[in-house]
Amino acid sequence: MKFILRMLLSALAVVVLSKILPHVSVDTYLTAFLVAVVLSLLNFIVKPILIILTLPVTIITFGLFLLVINALIILMADYFIDGFSVDGLLWALLFSLLLSFLQSVLFSLLKEDKK
Repeated sequence: MKFILRMLLSALAVVVLSKILPHVSVDTYLTAFLVAVVLSLLNFIVKPILIILTLPVTIITFGLFLLVINALIILMADYFIDGFSVDGLLWALLFSLLLSFLQSVLFSLLKEDKK
């Protein structure tokens, strides 16, 4: 249940960012949910492989290359999903940063108080 709720909140974040950012667009709410699912799958499967392959560059840049990897994951989702488009690496980078921030805010609402 918590996974579905996290996907719905991620889809909500994708929709909000597509309304705010001019070079990011999502056609429907179903597409936004699909973007959330595909991004989570890409982050689970592809991102660790990219991190290992680019480890020397990541170390040299003190971890800042991870931002580029996140942007590449967004562009991969753009490639795989019709109805979702991001116009370039810089917009993907901005989308990735804002999506991470928005998800952290929204996911903090899901945390239960442990007393």
